[in-house]
Amino acid sequence: MGDILSRLGQLFVQSTPTVVFVFLLLVILDRFLFRRLTGVLREREAGTLGALARAREQAAAAEAKAREYEAAFQAARQEVYRLREAERQEALSERESTLKKVGEQTESWLKESQAALAAEVEAVKRELEKACQTLAVEIADAILGNGRPAGREARFPD
Repeated sequence: MGDILSRLGQLFVQSTPTVVFVFLLLVILDRFLFRRLTGVLREREAGTLGALARAREQAAAAEAKAREYEAAFQAARQEVYRLREAERQEALSERESTLKKVGEQTESWLKESQAALAAEVEAVKRELEKACQTLAVEIADAILGNGRPAGREARFPD
């Protein structure tokens, strides 16, 4: 067992410069390479995370704007529909009043025409009665041979 311990001691003594060299190399690499490399990686990660956060914020803002525009567009569309409906109702009302006015005018003209026609019928009836009376007198004179002079009319009671 002593032999093993002495060999271990020798190995330890022989490996000490290698261990010191590796430790020294680790310190030098850490100071000059790994710290700078980890610093660059941290900056890159911070930049990437910052860019991702900004991209998410911008995407959320764009989505909010899109919803806002969609709501405004929907409101404008409904306003157009409301205006169209109001114009349609106004046109229907105007059409209805025009039809009513034309109907009233037509009825008025019809009544006036009927009254004028009735007056004409009465006038023609009176003329026909006079003509019938005159003709009856002439026929009677012609048949009976009354000595009345021609052109003299007989009067019948009205």
